[in-house]
Amino acid sequence: MAIPGFQNIMLPLLQHVKNGEEYSLRSVVDSLATYFKLTPEEEKQLLLSGTQPLFYNRVGWARTYLYKAGLLKSERRGYFSITNEGLELLKLNPPQIDAQLLGNYPEFTRFISTTKLKTTKQKDDMQCDNQSQTPEETLENAYQNLNKELADEVLNQIKTGLPSLFEQIVIDLLVKMGYGGNRKDAGEAIGKPRDEGIDGIIKEDKLGLDTIYIQAKRWDNTKIGRSEIQKFAGALQGQKARKGIFITTSSFSKEAQEYVSRIDTKIVLIDGERLAELMIENNVGVNVLANYEVKKIDYDYFTS
Repeated sequence: MAIPGFQNIMLPLLQHVKNGEEYSLRSVVDSLATYFKLTPEEEKQLLLSGTQPLFYNRVGWARTYLYKAGLLKSERRGYFSITNEGLELLKLNPPQIDAQLLGNYPEFTRFISTTKLKTTKQKDDMQCDNQSQTPEETLENAYQNLNKELADEVLNQIKTGLPSLFEQIVIDLLVKMGYGGNRKDAGEAIGKPRDEGIDGIIKEDKLGLDTIYIQAKRWDNTKIGRSEIQKFAGALQGQKARKGIFITTSSFSKEAQEYVSRIDTKIVLIDGERLAELMIENNVGVNVLANYEVKKIDYDYFTS
């Protein structure tokens, strides 16, 4: 089955700890994974940020909501148990526990109010029984959507700009990523006209211990096929080169990608989507509008 939303986890979680014993979050996560019949792949699925398993994060937030409503308590670090209020709620045999039900508990209402979660949109979400995303997921999805829109805009600017702009972008990006020594060296290396399917040569590191050969194609929607990659690979062999980067504003065919995976020469394929992502990651052609730090409690500080 699909990974359940964190509100759908609340009732099974409270039922799991109804015997009054103390539980660690890890043990509850494992038990609930069995309860929901999650596959090993689903248990390992990460948040978009890759910082934590998705199911673990959702169980953690289910626990937090129940704790803020006074249905769970924690008397020692890393462990929690059910409260009398939690037991009383289970006696009512609710069909489910969600944020709307928790709104009946003053402690939870104060939590929502003080953390400013109760915006107009979130008020509507509170009425939705199948709300699945935790606050971290909502934030991450918003971040991903903004980056996707930005990447589309960046790629459009590259495709509609002058050919010299594409060359400049390749130089700036590779230097920002640590290749090419300094920008002057990189510009000279990539700017020189070359034959045999090689558009430029750049140092792999500032000391020039190794060399990377570059092919760059500013194509619109035509996919780069296997034949183009074969030509590039042949050009690398002619130079006795071991490493190459093929950059395009379009995309690569499945055959081209499979070919690269089978040959001995190391060729990295960067399509238009990946090119835009790398530009955003390395602040090439974009500006930082705002920075938001997401913090968590440092339990060691309070127990040292």
